[in-house]
Amino acid sequence: MTPMVIGIGNPERGDDGAGPFVIACLEQKLPPGITTLCLQGDPAELLAAWEQQHQVVIVDACASGAEPGTVHCFNAATAPVPEGFGAVSTHGFGLGAAIELGRAMGCLPPILTVYGIEAASFEAGAPLSRPVRTAAEVLAQTITRSIGEVPCTKLV
Repeated sequence: MTPMVIGIGNPERGDDGAGPFVIACLEQKLPPGITTLCLQGDPAELLAAWEQQHQVVIVDACASGAEPGTVHCFNAATAPVPEGFGAVSTHGFGLGAAIELGRAMGCLPPILTVYGIEAASFEAGAPLSRPVRTAAEVLAQTITRSIGEVPCTKLV
């Protein structure tokens, strides 16, 4: 089974576009056979996307209060994503809640890595902020190098 990388977010809302931006960077770098996908954050779409997947990497913007551009990494297959992670979301139902729904339903991938890029702004029509764009570019390189490895062993 080949890994899947999912970017969550809305590119029309400032730093919420971090996930799709990482996917755009990855599509030129990943080896053949690795699936990439952009989603807006709907839990049903997310659950359907990772169905029957062995390894999934998810990238989303977050607002935990850390410095913009900070990259967080969670091994979501073994423990819940911290409460409040992604709580400020332009796609409604938070990523952590969607993952816990999948856990309760017994349908999480065996390897599920979540990267959160700390956002500066979710303003409608704004581009990615400089720290988020830089972090997203570095994260794309990290994911390219580490796909198939143990989750969260190589942080940016």
